[in-house]
Amino acid sequence: MIPTQRKNSGKLSKSLQLKKIAALVGGEVYGNADISITGVAGIREARKGDITFLANPKYLSYLEETEASAVITSPEVISQKKPLVRTANPSGAFTKIVAFFTPSRTSQLPGIHPSAVVDPSVILGADLTIGPHVVIEKNCEIGDRSVIDAGSYMGARSSLGSDVRIYPNVIVGEGTILGNRVVIHSGTVIGSDGYGYENVNDEYVKIPQMGFVKIEDDVEIGANVCIDRGRFDATWIKQGTKIDNLVQIAHNVVIGENCLIVSQVGISGSTTLGKNVVLAGQAGLVGHLELGDRVMVGASAGVTKSIPPDTVVLGQPARPISEQKKIIVLTARLPELFKEVSEIKKTIAKNHLV
Repeated sequence: MIPTQRKNSGKLSKSLQLKKIAALVGGEVYGNADISITGVAGIREARKGDITFLANPKYLSYLEETEASAVITSPEVISQKKPLVRTANPSGAFTKIVAFFTPSRTSQLPGIHPSAVVDPSVILGADLTIGPHVVIEKNCEIGDRSVIDAGSYMGARSSLGSDVRIYPNVIVGEGTILGNRVVIHSGTVIGSDGYGYENVNDEYVKIPQMGFVKIEDDVEIGANVCIDRGRFDATWIKQGTKIDNLVQIAHNVVIGENCLIVSQVGISGSTTLGKNVVLAGQAGLVGHLELGDRVMVGASAGVTKSIPPDTVVLGQPARPISEQKKIIVLTARLPELFKEVSEIKKTIAKNHLV
């Protein structure tokens, strides 16, 4: 039986006057400041009662057409129809409002579900939520207000900071260290063995992986990510980094602060990333490289050499983007160039010049 969609399911139960929304985001109201806002939505999807935002000029034509009751905009935007909240950062302001209106994604009240298996040696913080069939092994530590959802596992000697959110079916391997406000989405495995083997007499013998994984504060890790433990020391993800779904991070990789790692990226062992590095989707990095601060690697690029700071690379193998763009242009001309060469060869043969 298919469940019936709940009527008005997109609407949320909270309500807030526009002037209070402006106060929350440090903005100014232009228009009716007393209207009530009951929900949030995109500018094309919004309905009466919603507040939306306009940050990208290409959507400016939607300003007067949207059904939203109010719009968060930048200071220079004007409207004849819509009440506005003007602020220097509309996208950031809208994020704050979404957080206010959106209900918590955990339906369980703080406490330990009866089906959870928690070793008596575990140190538990205050106001924890531990869901059904969670397993927490010996000598773990969990900080205040953390949430571990159904079916997740924490190996022995692991530690979680405060306000950590672990979604269902996450594996946190033994000895893993998670900082505060870390978020890990479903299906992710932290602390699996690194891919280490040695060829002995034409047979591959496993190299023991004795290290661990360290993840600092405010890191978010997407679904189905694999982060291997270090061989001897740590695989280390530093503060503020955001990792998308389906990423592989090998043993002893170090990722600097505030990096963005997009989906299907693969980083081979012992590679080090500086601060604010961006790896676009499906980029692949060989092992033992160093990428400097603020390096940007384009989608599907294959990185085989270390890259200095403030460099943008693209292609396979990855090259500075200006060089790669020239190669792309020339490659696109190959059919034309081949035809020209063929005509030249025919002319030379016809005139008996060869």
